[in-house]
Amino acid sequence: MSHSRIKLFQGSENVCGYLADRTAVNIYADPHHPDPGDVYNRLITRGFRRSGEFVYRPGCDSCSACVPVRILSTEFKPRRTDKRNLNFNQDVLVRYCKARYSDEYFNLYKRYLAHRHSGEGMDNPTPEDYERFLLNPWGHALFVEMRLEDVCIAVAVTDVTGSGLSAVYTFFDPTLEKRGLGRFSILQQVQLCRDMSLPYLYLGYWVEGCKKMEYKSDFRPQERFDGQQWVRVE
Repeated sequence: MSHSRIKLFQGSENVCGYLADRTAVNIYADPHHPDPGDVYNRLITRGFRRSGEFVYRPGCDSCSACVPVRILSTEFKPRRTDKRNLNFNQDVLVRYCKARYSDEYFNLYKRYLAHRHSGEGMDNPTPEDYERFLLNPWGHALFVEMRLEDVCIAVAVTDVTGSGLSAVYTFFDPTLEKRGLGRFSILQQVQLCRDMSLPYLYLGYWVEGCKKMEYKSDFRPQERFDGQQWVRVE
């Protein structure tokens, strides 16, 4: 069966969120497509990403720094750093849950944003902000829930697509930074890909020169999308 056409729209120019000396323009998928799940499944393989209710990719004319990255889950082998992380967090209980609102999740989300994004416009969210950003109107989202002594300490939001999981956002207890819960959440999503027989974990964009995106290059083997095809990087 043939796929219906996907309408794309260009956003306005804004300050780049990754490289301070540049501006950025995004290309957005039509949110009113009659089959949003099909749209999302197709676009994720073409370098698009979901942020809240929007599915987008960078569309900057003079810059191609944002490179879509995906981990080959079946071939991934943890490095020494990953093994230390898994060993350090072996007391953490990991569960997979349907994405949803709860007061426990929301309070953890608020604490994380207040610590990590104070004064950036994301802090002090409402329950509606939480649902708009984390739940998935385009398809199926899961919460990878991490608990310590029956207290939720981290949640990784991941979308289930036809070719793999797409890591959307992770929030965690800001007092537990030494545990490396961001890295731990990626390792758990790789394992979930294996459990679900999904070949890829999509990590969004790697941006050379952006310190907060450097960690994405640690997970090998991976593939990077060059605008036409996915190219393997060992």
